[in-house]
Amino acid sequence: MKQPPVMLSVAGSDPSGGAGVQADLKTATALGVYGAAVITSLTAQNTTGVQGIFEVPGDFVAQQYESVVTDLDVRAVKIGMLGSTDVVLALAAAMRRHRVDQVVLDPVMVAASGDRLVGDDVVRSICDDLIPLASVITPNLAEVATLLGGGEPSSLAEMSEAADALRALGPQAVLVKGGHLPDVQSIDVLADCGGTAEIARDRVDTNNTHGTGCTLSSAIAAHLAGGMSLRSAVGHAKDYVTGALRSGAGWTLGAGSGPVDHLWAR
Repeated sequence: MKQPPVMLSVAGSDPSGGAGVQADLKTATALGVYGAAVITSLTAQNTTGVQGIFEVPGDFVAQQYESVVTDLDVRAVKIGMLGSTDVVLALAAAMRRHRVDQVVLDPVMVAASGDRLVGDDVVRSICDDLIPLASVITPNLAEVATLLGGGEPSSLAEMSEAADALRALGPQAVLVKGGHLPDVQSIDVLADCGGTAEIARDRVDTNNTHGTGCTLSSAIAAHLAGGMSLRSAVGHAKDYVTGALRSGAGWTLGAGSGPVDHLWAR
């Protein structure tokens, strides 16, 4: 009997299908991994923005998590949107009771508009209770500023410094995403026990970028679930997202920033 590797997404739902749990499950399927999902929040959103959020109670988020990990052989967990301290604390407690070796934490804290999505109490709880459980965290530049309480990194040197500072919070590794820097390449900085590495790919000229952060973190988790090392998983995930951006660049879906093509390699 064949047992496929399992990746569990713990994230919010995006009814437009471009981000959140929907993006994570598409990514897992595209990369040959079985995807399962724990819903942390229901959103009303589309390509133009988020119109509403309905939080799932923390104890029910924990119950979903325990139902999955006590039954399926989950090899990697991807964590996305967590909107309340109640959810963060309940999930962290459940994760300590039922450990999974690989945990990819995408600290979704800032909207594309620059607006903060969570309060200071949630940020503190993520730093104190979840980040120490993570194999790797994947903040963008605005989320780096939120986590460290300073300004956004504006150079590769500052990204490297920020990655080292974030490692001091307890994760095994940090991937600082530099996609918002003005450069001909999209360069991320990975800091782990082996030092610091730059992961660069050609920038894709497209407005269809909805859900790219979710897609990258879930691709890393999917590759980790399949047995790759972290550095290999990050590199392959960058390749996958670049291909998805390229393939979806010509799409017209919605009035705003459209999604990427998660199934581009089919």
